[in-house]
Amino acid sequence: MTDQEIIATIALTQIPGVGLIGARNLINVTESAEILFSRRTELTQLIPGISPRTVELLNSPQALLRAEAEYSFAQKNKISCITINDEAYPSRLRECPDAPVVLFFKGNTDFNTLKVINMVGTRNATDYGQRICNDFIQDLKTLCPEVLVVSGLAYGIDIYAHRAALRNQLATVGVLAHGLDRIYPATHRKTAIEMLENGGLLTEFLSETNPDRQNFVKRNRIVAGMSDATIVVESAVKGGALITADIAQGYHRDCFAFPGRVADEFSIGCNNLIKDNKAGLILSAEDFVKAMCWDADSKTIPVAVQRELFIDLTQEEQHIVDILRDRGNSQINSLVVEADIPVNKMNALLFELEMKGVIRVLAGGMYQLL
Repeated sequence: MTDQEIIATIALTQIPGVGLIGARNLINVTESAEILFSRRTELTQLIPGISPRTVELLNSPQALLRAEAEYSFAQKNKISCITINDEAYPSRLRECPDAPVVLFFKGNTDFNTLKVINMVGTRNATDYGQRICNDFIQDLKTLCPEVLVVSGLAYGIDIYAHRAALRNQLATVGVLAHGLDRIYPATHRKTAIEMLENGGLLTEFLSETNPDRQNFVKRNRIVAGMSDATIVVESAVKGGALITADIAQGYHRDCFAFPGRVADEFSIGCNNLIKDNKAGLILSAEDFVKAMCWDADSKTIPVAVQRELFIDLTQEEQHIVDILRDRGNSQINSLVVEADIPVNKMNALLFELEMKGVIRVLAGGMYQLL
């Protein structure tokens, strides 16, 4: 990825009227953000059907200057600018229609590790919520030593989840509602700095962006989209955690909630999620791991699977079979990451393999090799 391509991608986000989906569509068609600016006068030939208004909007020297300044800021502060076509971009998030076309990251972690969760909840965490965070993360470390824990670095459940992950040597990423020139809230700066060693800070917002109210809702879609599952620990009847859970459902991701006493203010949201069948009830990390089928032992897969038996498999189908044979039961998101196949194509391939009697679907959206 060249410097100019990164700058052009950042600039594309600064043009009013283009929007996230519009920017992504333009990049998909041209396969380059730089072309949109350097060959703007040719876009009507390069992109049949592009509106004259869009071509006019792309005539924006101010957007390019702002992008150049941001890229310079990122380089000086050792911040990675990850565009949507980069290998390092969170592959789970890439499959979401409203994914950002560029992310800014400071830290050290792999967004595409095989297991990613997010823990969210009220900013007014009780002792009960704090204990759940601590116990869940501690037990999860034993059951899934390589899991990545994502949250929003906010007061309450978010920060307790991050700190529990740090104590248990699990990578943890905080998704911010502002640029990387600040930490909000400032009282969490020490934790944020500790996270840079094993995890880090991620945002779609440029420096000098204030943590305005609407930015937190935008932040929540990244938290949900880059994860396999959303876990709500405590929530009142309304709150950001419920928005994250709702977004996760819209992305067809798993959602779980810890129940609480019916009269507790900060358990009402969780209890409602469970009552309305919007989240699975869990009481422990073991419950969660079983629900996700992450406890499946590859040794239980018959070792006598012979590739030569499946003589009608395509190369991509065989690749999926090989992954399932080597790694055991896997979710579609894990297969997408491992096989480097887009999720829509992966769905079709898995359906074909199921029809051929090569795999079957288990509870929790896991696929098992027969």
